[in-house]
Amino acid sequence: MQKIDAHQHFWKFDVERDSWITDEMKAIRKDFLPADIEPYLKANNFDGCVTVQAVQSEEENIFQLKNAAEYDFIKGIVGWVDLQKDTIDERLAYYKQFKKIKGFRHVLQGEVQRDLMLQPLFLKGISALQKFNYTYDILIFPDQLHFAKQFVAQFPNQKFVIDHLAKPGIKDKNTEEWKRDIMQFAPFENVYCKISGFVTEADVNNWTNEEFVPFFDVIINTFGSGRIIYGSDWPVSLLGGTYNDVLKIVADYFASFTKAEQDNFFGKNAINFYDL
Repeated sequence: MQKIDAHQHFWKFDVERDSWITDEMKAIRKDFLPADIEPYLKANNFDGCVTVQAVQSEEENIFQLKNAAEYDFIKGIVGWVDLQKDTIDERLAYYKQFKKIKGFRHVLQGEVQRDLMLQPLFLKGISALQKFNYTYDILIFPDQLHFAKQFVAQFPNQKFVIDHLAKPGIKDKNTEEWKRDIMQFAPFENVYCKISGFVTEADVNNWTNEEFVPFFDVIINTFGSGRIIYGSDWPVSLLGGTYNDVLKIVADYFASFTKAEQDNFFGKNAINFYDL
């Protein structure tokens, strides 16, 4: 079975553009390119990865397509387009020529308007994604989960994946509200969840494997083994541990699962979702 790291990023660090990478995050205030992740993928028997946008401009798509042309282990790209532009159909039609662009993402977690995803122009953009058979990565904080439920309910045939467990408060052990809200996605068979980005929601200097278990349990109970996807969130994850540290957390958790369930999580589900 093929193994896929279905969520990681590449960038050439730009101090103005990448202002979200603060001084406290100095470990990642530099370039991260395909040659940097390749040894970790090989050492851990991953066949490839899906690279996800880190910049909200179409220049990002050009940059990631160039990376993917040079490195065949990049199996898919989640890019960015302005979903609210009236030219959205035209832009998506243009991107259909590039087989490695599998879907798109918008950084909803950073929007002042917390329910932006429910606004008519945004919804119109998602309708266009569905028409062109593109996936959509939902990047939100827990306060947006109730909007996300209303959002996905309008598109039963659109493939969605919630990134990073919707960023629960692992550090504060703040589970109840997040648990209640994320479990509402159980009936939506078109909605997957990435078990990714968890280490940076914990105390990055002082976490233990055990503290992630209750959060993973909720995700398994909600999405089952057929709608969960592994992503390292490298290099952002380096703020909380090495590539291998992050992988070991999930490998240990899934050690008691069947071979088929592990294969689903570490590759098959990503291949199905992104049509890799």
